[in-house]
Amino acid sequence: MMLKGNIVAYFTRNLAIVVGLVLIWRGIWHLLDAADFFFFEGNPLYTAIGGIAIGLAILYLPDKDLKELEKL
Repeated sequence: MMLKGNIVAYFTRNLAIVVGLVLIWRGIWHLLDAADFFFFEGNPLYTAIGGIAIGLAILYLPDKDLKELEKL
């Protein structure tokens, strides 16, 4: 049985992790928007295609498969 203090610490720690991940994602999102604006004159097509290619490479390279996409 968990004590009340342990439950609060557990949820606080996990909430901090979630908030940290969301803030990182938000920062990456804004950097990509800035790249669209400064390098591609506001056209997100190039960074969208580049993002898909880089994302697929990141998923493919460790295992040489794309089984992670099956979960979607």
